[in-house]
Amino acid sequence: MADPAAQPAGGQYFEAEPAVVSSPRTLVVDIDGMQLSFTTDSGVFSPDGLDAGTRLLLAEAPAMTAGEPQVLDLGCGWGPIACVAALRSPTVEMLAVDVNERALALTAQNAAANGAANVTVGHPDDVDPDRRFDRILCNPPIRIGKPALHELLATWLDRLAPGGRAHLVVQRHLGSDSLARWLAERGHRVTRLVSKRGYRLLEVHARPRFLM
Repeated sequence: MADPAAQPAGGQYFEAEPAVVSSPRTLVVDIDGMQLSFTTDSGVFSPDGLDAGTRLLLAEAPAMTAGEPQVLDLGCGWGPIACVAALRSPTVEMLAVDVNERALALTAQNAAANGAANVTVGHPDDVDPDRRFDRILCNPPIRIGKPALHELLATWLDRLAPGGRAHLVVQRHLGSDSLARWLAERGHRVTRLVSKRGYRLLEVHARPRFLM
C-alpha cells in the first residue's frame, strides 16, 4: 500500500500546472531539533505532511561534506529536502527543480521563510545541461511510470560530477530492488544504505566517464 500522505489531493503532482484548485495550508515540521514552518498546497506531492520516504531520506542520507558544494534536489515538491539540507549545510549551493510550477513557487517561499538563503529554484529545462552536481537528493516520482522515471534518472544521474553520488529513497513494493538493478546495469555502483519501514535508501555513484 502506498504511503497515504504522498497521494496528491486531486490531479497529479507531476503536472506542470495542477488542475486542482489551490488550497494553501501551513505545516510545522520538527527535524534535527529544528521546528520549520512550510506552506503546502493541493496539487503537489504530499501536501498534508512530510511523507515517510522523505523523512527517511533526511534522517539517513550521509551528511554533506565540504567537497560537495553543488547539490540538487530533484523533484522538490514544496521543498522539505532542499530546505532542510540547505540549513544543515549553509555553504552548499542547493538547486531545487520540479516540473510543477506550484511546487517551485512553494519551495521558493518556504526557503525564504525558513532562512535557507542558499536555495535556488528552477524548472528542469532551464538548468544548464553542462552543470554538474556533487550530490543529488531525490524521492523519485514513481507514479510517472517506469519509462519516464528511467529517462528522468538517466538524464540527471549523468550530470553527477566525477566522484559524485545520489541518494534515492524508494518504497520496496514500488520497485526499489528492480530500480537498483537497472541502475547497476547502467554502470552505476549502487549500495542499499538503509531498509526501514518498507523503504530502501539507495546510494548511487556517478558512472565512469567512459560509459557516458
